[in-house]
Amino acid sequence: MQSTTTRRGLLATAAGLASPGARGARAQAEPIIRLGVMSDFSGPYRDWSGPATLACVNQAVAETRRMRPDLRIEVLQADHQNKPDVGANTAREWFDRREVDAIVDVNNSAVGLAVSSVAREKNKVFLASGASTAALTGAQCSPNTVHWTYDTYMLAKSTSQAMVRNGGDSWFFITADYAFGHQIERDATQFVQQAGGRVLGAVRYPFPQTTDFSSQMLQAQASGAKVLALANAGNDTVNCVKQAQEFGLGRRGVRVALMLAYLTDIHTMGLQTAQGLVLAESFYWDLNDRTRAFMDRVRGGLAGRGPNQMNAGGYAAMLHYLKAVADMGAARAKASGLEAVQRMKAMPTDDDCFGRGSIRADGRKMHPAYLFEVKKPAESTAPFDYYRLIGTTAAEDAFRPMAAGGCPLVV
Repeated sequence: MQSTTTRRGLLATAAGLASPGARGARAQAEPIIRLGVMSDFSGPYRDWSGPATLACVNQAVAETRRMRPDLRIEVLQADHQNKPDVGANTAREWFDRREVDAIVDVNNSAVGLAVSSVAREKNKVFLASGASTAALTGAQCSPNTVHWTYDTYMLAKSTSQAMVRNGGDSWFFITADYAFGHQIERDATQFVQQAGGRVLGAVRYPFPQTTDFSSQMLQAQASGAKVLALANAGNDTVNCVKQAQEFGLGRRGVRVALMLAYLTDIHTMGLQTAQGLVLAESFYWDLNDRTRAFMDRVRGGLAGRGPNQMNAGGYAAMLHYLKAVADMGAARAKASGLEAVQRMKAMPTDDDCFGRGSIRADGRKMHPAYLFEVKKPAESTAPFDYYRLIGTTAAEDAFRPMAAGGCPLVV
């Protein structure tokens, strides 16, 4: 289990404002708010998550520090190794021994569910910007968890319905064998069938040890499906797209549906390979003036990566959490993660990545979802200029209705 404090991620300011009186005395006594970025820093999702999310969280801390220099903030990082027991043990160690107040990211659904449970037990805060499972706001919702960015319901609905409308009415799934893969396959199957399509088959593979998808491609080819749906992420998605090309599925009329993909996936594939792919995301750096302004601020810390929607979610979730901390005071925020999340839900959200929004009672952060088509190489004019916007879904339509999720927090 790795748990380290990085020099780059450490931001601790001298306590106290220059103003006299009670507020100055309170500021000097304020405890340190400790934040933990738990992500993949060494495994198959590293280039999509860990270092870039850490840079975006540090950006949120830097902006908060400028606005509220009385807040003392530290950032820690840890690698969950894509193992739920490692994630849960790290969360316990952070909460019990390191006085961590909030954990952000956790880009693995099984690990995210485990961390959410520990955060509730310890009355701390979990800000899920990378975990995808909609169970975090469904049957396994927690009053200590906020689910930012995207989830399996949103991704499956946006992509599946668009593909069926455009003639992709028969599907075959290649699915990563863990919580995220299972749920997005179930969600996508539901939406495909609702739209009048059929699912002809599916195959699950061991994660993360699978790198050769030849047998899965042969099964997809034999099924006769018009759409090959990739219910996976990261390197697995990239490898599947490349191997689908090698097997000539595109020449046989098979279209590839990316159930979860990021700008960084497209960058890794290259536009020659990725052109024409359709995917859903909730953030794109070139979407509007505010997203471009965020890109300008964070670019220097990204070391040539992204940022993708997961990284942007880490920034926005942490920025809103720190606004709540500033509003209620660090001492109260440290005393009760439940109260901190309640304050986050009571405050409207507003940031340069997602614009204005809100957090529902079940912990679901609400914002629009976007459908993008990957540009041809000749259409791209700058680094990471990869997407063409082809559709927008309002927040209330993009995410599962709150009453349908089975969250016990919903009255």
